[in-house]
Amino acid sequence: VLIGVTSQLIAVIMCYLRLAGEDHRWWWKAFLDTASVAVWLFGYSLWYLCFRLSLVGILPIIVYLTYMAMMSLALGLYCGSVSFITVFWFNRCIYSAVKID
Repeated sequence: VLIGVTSQLIAVIMCYLRLAGEDHRWWWKAFLDTASVAVWLFGYSLWYLCFRLSLVGILPIIVYLTYMAMMSLALGLYCGSVSFITVFWFNRCIYSAVKID
């Protein structure tokens, strides 16, 4: 839950800064801003595999990397989708307040 709230806050701030800079292509950027945590998680799991784990054989290494790839993908999809939905709602709120004459 905490990472979801953090992703929402980061995504809204990044979207606001982009919109203030007149960059209106926010769709994929809103997703990728927080989904990139999956790359960090997988990189950290590789470091942990090389320097902290002492796995013997190729099969445990393949199983570990497979599970970490699935967890990284799931985390990236979770954070990205939560931030995209939040930014979509944020943009609807701020643009619905604009008066068109």
